[in-house]
Amino acid sequence: MTVERLQKILSNAGVASRRVAEEMILSGRVAVNGEVQTTPGARADLETDEVTVDGVPVIRERYRYFLLNKPAGFITTARDEMNRETVMDLVPIGDVQLHPVGRLDRETEGLLLLTNDGHLTGLLTHPRYEVEKEYLVGLDGQLGQRDLQRMVRGIESDGDRLRAAAVHPARPPADAESEEMPPAAMWLLVTLREGRNREIRRMVEALGRKTVLLRRIRLGSLLLGNLGSGAFRELTEDEVTALYGVAKQAESRAGQAATP
Repeated sequence: MTVERLQKILSNAGVASRRVAEEMILSGRVAVNGEVQTTPGARADLETDEVTVDGVPVIRERYRYFLLNKPAGFITTARDEMNRETVMDLVPIGDVQLHPVGRLDRETEGLLLLTNDGHLTGLLTHPRYEVEKEYLVGLDGQLGQRDLQRMVRGIESDGDRLRAAAVHPARPPADAESEEMPPAAMWLLVTLREGRNREIRRMVEALGRKTVLLRRIRLGSLLLGNLGSGAFRELTEDEVTALYGVAKQAESRAGQAATP
C-alpha cells in the first residue's frame, strides 16, 4: 500500500498534469472517499481509498458494470430470505460483490444494471436527480389521447401523485408474436424520472386497463438493445463514461434547482 499526494495520483492516472491537478484540488473538484479535498498536501492510497474528480472515480478498474436483460419471475435483490431466484443467479461472475442499480418488480423485465460502484448507483437512483428510465408497456385495451395526457399531468393513487415525464404510442416489439409474449391491444413508450413503486402499473390500473407486459429499455444513456432475455454483458468504457455524464448532469440540474 502506497500513500501518495493527490497531484501525483491524478497525474499518474492521466487525468491532468500535476499543476492542473493542484488547481482541481484547490477548486474543490477532488474528493477522497466522498470528502472534498482542498489542500495541496492531501494524500490517498488507491489500494484502499476512492479518489474522484467531479464525482467520477479516477481508477475504475476496481469496478465492474454489467447490463442484464432481466426476465419476469426474478427478484431484484442481491439476496432473498425466502430463497427465491434473484437477478444475481443470472450473472455468475465469481467473487465480485455486485448489486442491482434500482429495482424492477418481479413481473417486470428488461434493462437492469449490476455493479459494485456505489457512487454511480447513488447518482442513478436518487429521486432528487431524476435520471430518466424508459419502458415499453403492453396494455390489455386501448387508451385515448386524454388518458395519455393524464399520465403526464399526474394521477392520484393511494395518496401518491404518479406522473410520467412522457408517454407516446409505440410499435409492438420484435418478439410480440412469440408464444411466450402475452397479447397486447396497445403499446406505449413511457418515460419516468422518479420511479415510485409499481408506478406505471398503478397509473394504467387507475385508467381502467391492465399492464400485460412491462419492459425497461433505457436507463439514462444506456440502452437494452437486442440483448436476449436472461442474457448479460459487461459495459464498455464508453458506456460507463456516458452513464456518469448523464448522472452528473442530473446532479447538477438538481443542485441548480435547489439554489434560491
